[in-house]
Amino acid sequence: MLAPVMRENSSQLFSFDNTGRQSRKSLFGLDAEALAACMVEASEPAWRGRQLAEALYRQRIAELSEITTLAKALRQRLAFEGWQVGRPTIAQVFQSADGTERYLVEGQSGDGLTVETVWMPEGDDGEAGDGSDGDGAETLRAPSFPRSSAERVGNHALGSTHRLGAPGPGSPRTGLRPWGGVPDFRTWETNELSFAQKPAHHATICVSSQVGCAVNCDFCLTARLGLQRNLTAGEIAGQVLAVFDRHAVEVGRDRVNLVFMGMGEPFLNYDNFMGAVRLLVREVGLSPQRMTVSTSGIVPGIERFAAEPPEFRPKLAISLNAPNDAVRSQIMPINRKWPIAAVIDAVRQVKLRPRERITFEYVLLGGITDRPEQAIEVARLIRRTGLPAKVNLIAWNPGPGIHYATPQPEAVEAFRRTLADEGIQAYVRKPRGRDIYAACGQLKRTVEG
Repeated sequence: MLAPVMRENSSQLFSFDNTGRQSRKSLFGLDAEALAACMVEASEPAWRGRQLAEALYRQRIAELSEITTLAKALRQRLAFEGWQVGRPTIAQVFQSADGTERYLVEGQSGDGLTVETVWMPEGDDGEAGDGSDGDGAETLRAPSFPRSSAERVGNHALGSTHRLGAPGPGSPRTGLRPWGGVPDFRTWETNELSFAQKPAHHATICVSSQVGCAVNCDFCLTARLGLQRNLTAGEIAGQVLAVFDRHAVEVGRDRVNLVFMGMGEPFLNYDNFMGAVRLLVREVGLSPQRMTVSTSGIVPGIERFAAEPPEFRPKLAISLNAPNDAVRSQIMPINRKWPIAAVIDAVRQVKLRPRERITFEYVLLGGITDRPEQAIEVARLIRRTGLPAKVNLIAWNPGPGIHYATPQPEAVEAFRRTLADEGIQAYVRKPRGRDIYAACGQLKRTVEG
Protein backbone atom coordinates (compact mmCIF):
# COMPACT_ATOMS: atom_id res chain seq x y z
CA MET A 1 0.00 0.00 0.00
CA LEU A 2 1.27 3.45 -0.86
CA ALA A 3 1.89 5.87 1.96
CA PRO A 4 -0.95 8.25 2.83
CA VAL A 5 -0.71 11.74 1.39
CA MET A 6 -1.61 14.87 3.37
CA ARG A 7 -1.66 18.19 1.56
CA GLU A 8 -0.34 21.08 3.67
CA ASN A 9 -3.04 22.96 5.61
CA SER A 10 -5.61 20.34 4.67
CA SER A 11 -7.49 17.62 6.49
CA GLN A 12 -7.88 15.69 3.22
CA LEU A 13 -6.20 12.35 3.87
CA PHE A 14 -6.19 9.57 1.31
CA SER A 15 -4.24 6.47 0.34
CA PHE A 16 -4.17 3.79 -2.33
CA ASP A 17 -4.58 0.15 -1.40
CA ASN A 18 -3.35 -2.10 -4.20
CA THR A 19 -5.11 -5.08 -2.64
CA GLY A 20 -8.48 -3.44 -3.12
CA ARG A 21 -9.54 -4.67 0.32
CA GLN A 22 -9.92 -1.39 2.14
CA SER A 23 -13.23 0.40 2.62
CA ARG A 24 -14.48 2.65 -0.14
CA LYS A 25 -12.73 6.03 -0.39
CA SER A 26 -14.36 9.17 -1.73
CA LEU A 27 -12.81 11.44 -4.36
CA PHE A 28 -15.52 14.02 -3.76
CA GLY A 29 -14.29 16.41 -1.12
CA LEU A 30 -10.71 16.59 -2.44
CA ASP A 31 -9.80 19.79 -4.27
CA ALA A 32 -7.84 19.92 -7.54
CA GLU A 33 -4.49 20.11 -5.77
CA ALA A 34 -5.24 17.13 -3.57
CA LEU A 35 -6.60 15.18 -6.54
CA ALA A 36 -3.39 15.95 -8.45
CA ALA A 37 -1.33 14.58 -5.55
CA CYS A 38 -3.58 11.53 -5.56
CA MET A 39 -2.91 10.96 -9.25
CA VAL A 40 0.84 11.37 -8.79
CA GLU A 41 0.72 8.72 -6.06
CA ALA A 42 -0.97 6.50 -8.61
CA SER A 43 1.91 7.14 -11.09
CA GLU A 44 -0.33 9.31 -13.25
CA PRO A 45 0.45 12.87 -14.40
CA ALA A 46 -0.64 15.63 -12.03
CA TRP A 47 -2.93 17.18 -14.64
CA ARG A 48 -5.23 14.21 -14.21
CA GLY A 49 -6.22 15.85 -10.93
CA ARG A 50 -7.62 18.85 -12.78
CA GLN A 51 -9.59 16.48 -15.02
CA LEU A 52 -11.06 14.83 -11.96
CA ALA A 53 -11.92 18.17 -10.34
CA GLU A 54 -13.62 19.35 -13.53
CA ALA A 55 -15.68 16.16 -13.68
CA LEU A 56 -16.64 16.16 -9.99
CA TYR A 57 -17.41 19.84 -9.43
CA ARG A 58 -18.17 21.45 -12.79
CA GLN A 59 -19.73 18.59 -14.73
CA ARG A 60 -21.19 17.15 -11.48
CA ILE A 61 -20.56 13.53 -12.49
CA ALA A 62 -21.56 11.20 -9.67
CA GLU A 63 -20.17 7.86 -10.93
CA LEU A 64 -16.49 7.07 -11.49
CA SER A 65 -17.33 4.97 -14.55
CA GLU A 66 -18.86 8.05 -16.23
CA ILE A 67 -15.72 10.23 -16.03
CA THR A 68 -14.81 9.63 -19.66
CA THR A 69 -11.95 12.14 -19.65
CA LEU A 70 -10.05 9.40 -17.79
CA ALA A 71 -9.00 6.30 -19.66
CA LYS A 72 -11.21 3.29 -19.00
CA ALA A 73 -8.26 1.34 -17.62
CA LEU A 74 -7.55 4.12 -15.10
CA ARG A 75 -11.18 4.26 -14.03
CA GLN A 76 -11.19 0.51 -13.51
CA ARG A 77 -7.96 0.67 -11.56
CA LEU A 78 -9.26 3.41 -9.29
CA ALA A 79 -12.41 1.42 -8.65
CA PHE A 80 -10.40 -1.73 -7.89
CA GLU A 81 -8.30 0.21 -5.40
CA GLY A 82 -11.42 1.24 -3.53
CA TRP A 83 -12.10 4.70 -4.92
CA GLN A 84 -15.52 6.08 -5.76
CA VAL A 85 -16.91 9.55 -6.44
CA GLY A 86 -18.76 9.32 -3.14
CA ARG A 87 -20.88 12.44 -3.45
CA PRO A 88 -23.74 12.66 -0.92
CA THR A 89 -27.12 11.75 -2.36
CA ILE A 90 -30.68 12.84 -1.71
CA ALA A 91 -32.47 9.90 -0.12
CA GLN A 92 -35.88 11.43 0.57
CA VAL A 93 -37.76 14.56 -0.42
CA PHE A 94 -40.54 16.41 1.39
CA GLN A 95 -42.43 19.10 -0.50
CA SER A 96 -44.22 22.03 1.07
CA ALA A 97 -47.32 23.78 -0.16
CA ASP A 98 -45.19 26.94 -0.55
CA GLY A 99 -42.69 25.26 -2.89
CA THR A 100 -39.99 24.65 -0.29
CA GLU A 101 -38.29 21.25 -0.40
CA ARG A 102 -36.63 19.49 2.52
CA TYR A 103 -34.16 16.69 1.81
CA LEU A 104 -32.74 13.87 3.85
CA VAL A 105 -29.22 13.53 2.49
CA GLU A 106 -27.05 10.44 2.90
CA GLY A 107 -23.36 11.13 3.44
CA GLN A 108 -20.07 9.41 2.67
CA SER A 109 -19.49 7.41 5.84
CA GLY A 110 -21.93 4.57 5.22
CA ASP A 111 -23.18 4.84 8.82
CA GLY A 112 -26.79 5.26 7.70
CA LEU A 113 -27.14 8.72 9.24
CA THR A 114 -28.84 11.42 7.21
CA VAL A 115 -28.60 15.18 7.39
CA GLU A 116 -31.09 17.81 6.28
CA THR A 117 -30.86 20.35 3.47
CA VAL A 118 -33.57 22.80 2.39
CA TRP A 119 -34.33 24.41 -0.97
CA MET A 120 -36.32 27.66 -0.73
CA PRO A 121 -37.50 29.00 -4.09
CA GLU A 122 -37.53 32.79 -3.93
CA GLY A 123 -35.55 32.62 -0.67
CA ASP A 124 -36.87 33.88 2.67
CA ASP A 125 -35.65 37.52 2.55
CA GLY A 126 -32.82 36.59 4.92
CA GLU A 127 -30.17 38.20 2.73
CA ALA A 128 -31.97 41.54 2.40
CA GLY A 129 -29.74 44.44 3.38
CA ASP A 130 -26.60 42.41 4.11
CA GLY A 131 -24.61 43.47 1.05
CA SER A 132 -25.54 40.49 -1.15
CA ASP A 133 -27.15 42.58 -3.88
CA GLY A 134 -25.15 45.04 -5.92
CA ASP A 135 -21.87 44.06 -4.28
CA GLY A 136 -20.11 42.79 -7.36
CA ALA A 137 -20.84 39.14 -6.68
CA GLU A 138 -21.77 37.10 -9.68
CA THR A 139 -25.44 36.67 -10.42
CA LEU A 140 -26.84 33.22 -9.72
CA ARG A 141 -30.53 32.81 -10.40
CA ALA A 142 -31.79 29.40 -9.46
CA PRO A 143 -34.75 27.90 -11.27
CA SER A 144 -37.44 26.24 -9.19
CA PHE A 145 -39.50 23.58 -10.87
CA PRO A 146 -42.67 22.08 -9.39
CA ARG A 147 -42.70 18.29 -9.61
CA SER A 148 -45.49 16.48 -11.37
CA SER A 149 -47.60 13.96 -9.50
CA ALA A 150 -45.96 11.21 -11.52
CA GLU A 151 -42.64 11.94 -9.82
CA ARG A 152 -43.99 11.60 -6.29
CA VAL A 153 -44.22 8.42 -4.29
CA GLY A 154 -46.48 8.62 -1.25
CA ASN A 155 -48.46 11.50 0.20
CA HIS A 156 -47.65 11.98 3.85
CA ALA A 157 -49.06 14.46 6.31
CA LEU A 158 -45.80 16.37 5.96
CA GLY A 159 -46.41 16.89 2.25
CA SER A 160 -45.35 14.95 -0.82
CA THR A 161 -42.32 12.73 -0.42
CA HIS A 162 -40.38 10.30 -2.54
CA ARG A 163 -37.14 8.40 -2.46
CA LEU A 164 -34.52 9.00 -5.07
CA GLY A 165 -32.25 6.46 -6.65
CA ALA A 166 -31.09 7.22 -10.16
CA PRO A 167 -30.17 10.80 -11.11
CA GLY A 168 -33.24 13.00 -10.85
CA PRO A 169 -34.95 15.02 -13.54
CA GLY A 170 -32.63 17.94 -12.88
CA SER A 171 -29.46 15.98 -13.62
CA PRO A 172 -27.28 17.61 -16.27
CA ARG A 173 -26.56 14.12 -17.59
CA THR A 174 -30.19 13.10 -18.12
CA GLY A 175 -31.62 16.47 -19.13
CA LEU A 176 -35.03 17.68 -18.00
CA ARG A 177 -38.11 15.58 -18.42
CA PRO A 178 -41.40 17.19 -19.41
CA TRP A 179 -43.57 17.86 -16.37
CA GLY A 180 -47.34 18.10 -16.35
CA GLY A 181 -49.25 20.98 -14.83
CA VAL A 182 -46.38 23.46 -14.64
CA PRO A 183 -47.63 27.02 -15.17
CA ASP A 184 -46.04 29.22 -17.84
CA PHE A 185 -44.43 26.29 -19.64
CA ARG A 186 -45.31 24.96 -23.03
CA THR A 187 -45.56 21.17 -23.55
CA TRP A 188 -42.09 19.80 -24.22
CA GLU A 189 -41.76 17.00 -26.73
CA THR A 190 -38.04 16.51 -26.17
CA ASN A 191 -35.93 15.81 -23.14
CA GLU A 192 -34.13 19.16 -23.42
CA LEU A 193 -35.10 22.50 -21.94
CA SER A 194 -32.86 25.48 -22.60
CA PHE A 195 -32.20 28.05 -19.90
CA ALA A 196 -33.30 30.74 -22.36
CA GLN A 197 -36.77 29.14 -22.40
CA LYS A 198 -37.37 28.74 -18.66
CA PRO A 199 -37.93 31.39 -16.01
CA ALA A 200 -35.17 32.28 -13.60
CA HIS A 201 -35.88 32.53 -9.91
CA HIS A 202 -34.01 33.67 -6.83
CA ALA A 203 -33.48 30.74 -4.42
CA THR A 204 -31.71 29.86 -1.19
CA ILE A 205 -30.23 26.55 -0.04
CA CYS A 206 -29.94 25.95 3.70
CA VAL A 207 -26.93 23.68 4.36
CA SER A 208 -26.07 21.56 7.41
CA SER A 209 -22.61 21.18 8.94
CA GLN A 210 -23.20 18.47 11.56
CA VAL A 211 -25.57 15.58 12.18
CA GLY A 212 -27.45 17.02 15.13
CA CYS A 213 -26.11 19.83 17.29
CA ALA A 214 -24.36 20.20 20.63
CA VAL A 215 -25.29 23.83 21.34
CA ASN A 216 -28.66 22.89 22.89
CA CYS A 217 -30.69 26.03 22.21
CA ASP A 218 -33.93 25.55 24.12
CA PHE A 219 -36.23 26.55 21.27
CA CYS A 220 -34.65 24.41 18.51
CA LEU A 221 -35.77 20.95 17.40
CA THR A 222 -32.30 20.02 16.15
CA ALA A 223 -31.02 20.27 19.72
CA ARG A 224 -33.20 17.27 20.61
CA LEU A 225 -30.89 15.09 18.52
CA GLY A 226 -27.72 16.04 20.35
CA LEU A 227 -24.49 15.88 18.35
CA GLN A 228 -24.13 12.61 16.46
CA ARG A 229 -21.10 13.47 14.32
CA ASN A 230 -19.39 16.15 12.25
CA LEU A 231 -19.85 16.23 8.49
CA THR A 232 -16.81 16.10 6.23
CA ALA A 233 -16.03 18.93 3.82
CA GLY A 234 -17.29 16.71 1.01
CA GLU A 235 -20.53 16.00 2.84
CA ILE A 236 -21.16 19.71 3.39
CA ALA A 237 -20.35 20.77 -0.19
CA GLY A 238 -22.07 17.68 -1.56
CA GLN A 239 -25.43 18.84 -0.22
CA VAL A 240 -25.17 21.89 -2.46
CA LEU A 241 -24.31 19.97 -5.62
CA ALA A 242 -26.99 17.35 -4.98
CA VAL A 243 -29.58 20.14 -4.84
CA PHE A 244 -28.02 21.87 -7.86
CA ASP A 245 -28.50 18.65 -9.80
CA ARG A 246 -32.10 18.27 -8.71
CA HIS A 247 -33.00 21.77 -9.87
CA ALA A 248 -30.65 21.91 -12.88
CA VAL A 249 -28.84 24.96 -11.49
CA GLU A 250 -26.34 26.44 -13.92
CA VAL A 251 -23.48 28.16 -12.09
CA GLY A 252 -22.70 31.58 -13.55
CA ARG A 253 -26.21 32.06 -14.86
CA ASP A 254 -28.58 31.10 -12.05
CA ARG A 255 -28.68 32.87 -8.70
CA VAL A 256 -28.50 30.84 -5.50
CA ASN A 257 -27.70 32.02 -2.01
CA LEU A 258 -26.21 29.50 0.42
CA VAL A 259 -26.88 29.78 4.13
CA PHE A 260 -24.98 27.53 6.51
CA MET A 261 -27.84 27.58 8.99
CA GLY A 262 -29.07 24.00 8.89
CA MET A 263 -28.33 21.27 11.39
CA GLY A 264 -25.29 21.87 13.57
CA GLU A 265 -23.00 24.71 14.62
CA PRO A 266 -20.55 25.38 11.74
CA PHE A 267 -17.85 26.85 14.00
CA LEU A 268 -17.76 23.64 16.07
CA ASN A 269 -16.80 21.86 12.84
CA TYR A 270 -14.65 24.70 11.59
CA ASP A 271 -12.05 22.94 9.43
CA ASN A 272 -14.60 20.90 7.50
CA PHE A 273 -16.96 23.87 7.13
CA MET A 274 -14.23 26.09 5.66
CA GLY A 275 -12.94 23.18 3.58
CA ALA A 276 -16.40 22.97 2.02
CA VAL A 277 -16.46 26.73 1.39
CA ARG A 278 -13.10 26.54 -0.40
CA LEU A 279 -14.36 23.67 -2.56
CA LEU A 280 -17.48 25.62 -3.48
CA VAL A 281 -15.48 28.74 -4.33
CA ARG A 282 -12.40 27.23 -6.03
CA GLU A 283 -13.85 24.17 -7.71
CA VAL A 284 -17.56 24.89 -8.22
CA GLY A 285 -17.13 28.59 -8.96
CA LEU A 286 -19.48 30.15 -6.40
CA SER A 287 -18.95 33.52 -4.76
CA PRO A 288 -18.47 33.69 -0.97
CA GLN A 289 -20.55 36.86 -1.08
CA ARG A 290 -23.53 34.65 -1.88
CA MET A 291 -22.87 32.61 1.27
CA THR A 292 -23.77 33.33 4.88
CA VAL A 293 -22.70 31.36 7.93
CA SER A 294 -24.63 31.60 11.18
CA THR A 295 -23.05 30.94 14.55
CA SER A 296 -24.54 30.82 18.03
CA GLY A 297 -21.47 32.72 19.23
CA ILE A 298 -18.47 30.36 19.28
CA VAL A 299 -15.80 32.96 20.04
CA PRO A 300 -12.70 30.93 18.99
CA GLY A 301 -14.45 30.11 15.71
CA ILE A 302 -15.32 33.74 15.07
CA GLU A 303 -11.70 34.73 15.71
CA ARG A 304 -10.47 32.13 13.21
CA PHE A 305 -13.11 33.27 10.74
CA ALA A 306 -11.91 36.86 11.05
CA ALA A 307 -8.49 35.77 9.80
CA GLU A 308 -9.84 34.14 6.63
CA PRO A 309 -8.98 35.89 3.34
CA PRO A 310 -12.01 37.73 1.93
CA GLU A 311 -11.97 35.66 -1.25
CA PHE A 312 -12.97 32.61 0.82
CA ARG A 313 -14.97 34.22 3.61
CA PRO A 314 -18.79 34.05 3.63
CA LYS A 315 -20.84 36.75 5.29
CA LEU A 316 -21.41 36.37 9.03
CA ALA A 317 -24.65 36.09 10.99
CA ILE A 318 -24.84 35.95 14.77
CA SER A 319 -27.77 34.16 16.42
CA LEU A 320 -28.53 36.76 19.07
CA ASN A 321 -32.12 35.82 19.95
CA ALA A 322 -32.31 37.83 23.17
CA PRO A 323 -31.95 41.44 24.30
CA ASN A 324 -29.48 40.75 27.14
CA ASP A 325 -27.34 38.08 28.76
CA ALA A 326 -29.91 37.13 31.39
CA VAL A 327 -32.54 36.12 28.84
CA ARG A 328 -30.02 34.71 26.37
CA SER A 329 -28.45 32.40 28.96
CA GLN A 330 -31.88 30.93 29.71
CA ILE A 331 -32.67 30.03 26.10
CA MET A 332 -29.10 29.56 24.79
CA PRO A 333 -26.80 27.86 27.35
CA ILE A 334 -23.75 28.67 25.17
CA ASN A 335 -24.11 32.28 26.39
CA ARG A 336 -22.86 31.23 29.83
CA LYS A 337 -19.49 30.42 28.25
CA TRP A 338 -19.35 33.26 25.73
CA PRO A 339 -21.67 36.12 26.70
CA ILE A 340 -22.80 38.78 24.28
CA ALA A 341 -19.90 41.18 24.96
CA ALA A 342 -17.31 38.47 24.20
CA VAL A 343 -19.10 37.58 20.97
CA ILE A 344 -19.22 41.22 19.87
CA ASP A 345 -15.52 41.71 20.65
CA ALA A 346 -14.72 38.75 18.40
CA VAL A 347 -17.01 39.99 15.60
CA ARG A 348 -15.25 43.36 15.60
CA GLN A 349 -12.13 41.56 14.32
CA VAL A 350 -13.87 40.66 11.03
CA LYS A 351 -12.77 43.02 8.25
CA LEU A 352 -15.95 43.61 6.31
CA ARG A 353 -16.08 44.16 2.56
CA PRO A 354 -17.57 47.39 1.18
CA ARG A 355 -21.33 47.58 1.88
CA GLU A 356 -21.18 44.33 3.87
CA ARG A 357 -23.11 44.14 7.14
CA ILE A 358 -23.10 41.77 10.07
CA THR A 359 -26.48 40.10 10.46
CA PHE A 360 -27.98 39.57 13.90
CA GLU A 361 -30.57 36.78 13.79
CA TYR A 362 -33.32 37.19 16.37
CA VAL A 363 -35.90 34.47 17.03
CA LEU A 364 -39.06 35.99 18.46
CA LEU A 365 -40.56 33.78 21.18
CA GLY A 366 -44.12 34.79 21.96
CA GLY A 367 -44.35 36.58 25.30
CA ILE A 368 -40.65 36.05 26.05
CA THR A 369 -38.48 37.95 23.55
CA ASP A 370 -41.03 39.84 21.44
CA ARG A 371 -41.92 42.90 23.52
CA PRO A 372 -41.33 46.46 22.20
CA GLU A 373 -39.21 47.40 25.22
CA GLN A 374 -36.94 44.47 24.35
CA ALA A 375 -36.67 45.81 20.80
CA ILE A 376 -35.37 49.09 22.24
CA GLU A 377 -32.84 47.10 24.28
CA VAL A 378 -31.72 45.20 21.16
CA ALA A 379 -31.35 48.47 19.24
CA ARG A 380 -29.17 49.97 21.96
CA LEU A 381 -27.04 46.82 22.09
CA ILE A 382 -26.44 46.88 18.34
CA ARG A 383 -25.64 50.59 18.28
CA ARG A 384 -23.04 50.03 21.00
CA THR A 385 -21.26 47.47 18.84
CA GLY A 386 -20.28 50.16 16.35
CA LEU A 387 -20.67 47.59 13.57
CA PRO A 388 -22.50 48.06 10.28
CA ALA A 389 -25.32 45.68 11.08
CA LYS A 390 -28.89 44.68 10.42
CA VAL A 391 -31.38 42.44 12.20
CA ASN A 392 -33.27 39.48 10.79
CA LEU A 393 -36.43 38.75 12.77
CA ILE A 394 -37.68 35.16 12.81
CA ALA A 395 -41.06 34.33 14.27
CA TRP A 396 -40.47 31.09 16.20
CA ASN A 397 -41.40 27.98 14.22
CA PRO A 398 -43.19 25.39 16.37
CA GLY A 399 -42.06 21.84 16.95
CA PRO A 400 -43.32 18.89 19.00
CA GLY A 401 -42.18 18.85 22.61
CA ILE A 402 -41.00 22.47 22.63
CA HIS A 403 -43.12 24.68 24.85
CA TYR A 404 -42.86 28.11 23.31
CA ALA A 405 -45.39 30.13 21.35
CA THR A 406 -45.18 31.72 17.92
CA PRO A 407 -45.68 35.49 18.31
CA GLN A 408 -48.67 37.17 16.78
CA PRO A 409 -48.03 38.90 13.42
CA GLU A 410 -48.80 42.28 14.95
CA ALA A 411 -46.16 41.67 17.65
CA VAL A 412 -43.58 40.84 14.99
CA GLU A 413 -44.39 44.00 13.08
CA ALA A 414 -44.32 46.11 16.24
CA PHE A 415 -40.88 44.74 17.09
CA ARG A 416 -39.59 45.47 13.58
CA ARG A 417 -41.09 48.98 13.60
CA THR A 418 -39.56 49.74 16.99
CA LEU A 419 -36.12 48.72 15.73
CA ALA A 420 -36.61 50.89 12.65
CA ASP A 421 -37.65 53.84 14.80
CA GLU A 422 -34.42 53.32 16.76
CA GLY A 423 -32.40 53.53 13.55
CA ILE A 424 -31.75 49.78 13.09
CA GLN A 425 -32.38 48.11 9.75
CA ALA A 426 -34.63 45.13 10.42
CA TYR A 427 -36.20 42.53 8.14
CA VAL A 428 -38.70 39.77 8.82
CA ARG A 429 -37.66 36.41 7.43
CA LYS A 430 -40.55 34.64 5.79
CA PRO A 431 -41.29 31.21 7.29
CA ARG A 432 -40.73 28.63 4.57
CA GLY A 433 -41.80 24.99 4.73
CA ARG A 434 -43.37 24.95 8.18
CA ASP A 435 -45.79 22.22 7.07
CA ILE A 436 -42.88 19.85 6.34
CA TYR A 437 -40.62 20.82 9.28
CA ALA A 438 -38.23 22.69 6.98
CA ALA A 439 -38.36 26.11 8.65
CA CYS A 440 -35.66 27.63 10.84
CA GLY A 441 -35.20 25.59 14.01
CA GLN A 442 -37.31 22.66 12.80
CA LEU A 443 -34.68 20.38 11.26
CA LYS A 444 -34.71 17.01 13.04
CA ARG A 445 -34.94 14.41 10.24
CA THR A 446 -38.71 14.25 10.77
CA VAL A 447 -40.42 11.66 8.58
CA GLU A 448 -43.67 11.10 10.46
CA GLY A 449 -46.72 13.35 10.46
